[in-house]
Amino acid sequence: MSAIILFMAVSVTKLILAIAMAVASVRIFIGPRAQDRIVALDAVYVIAMLLLVTFGIGSGRTIYFEAALVIGMLGFVATVALAKFLMRGEVIE
Repeated sequence: MSAIILFMAVSVTKLILAIAMAVASVRIFIGPRAQDRIVALDAVYVIAMLLLVTFGIGSGRTIYFEAALVIGMLGFVATVALAKFLMRGEVIE
């Protein structure tokens, strides 16, 4: 019984996250300003990280969790670099 509930919950979560990623991807392409595009890019990497976690929960493999951790770290650094570029016009001083 609990395996069926876990399978259904993971499946619904994957579907909802895929829809959220599609909406955020649309915002990346039609965002009116660069700030909107950066926030949408931030949302896309967070959603990708959450999708990997749900794949890991569904399959029981730890490699998905490690990949989600790497995506989270790289996404944070990319967001900080893009925000600094928008504020000052340069990333490295």
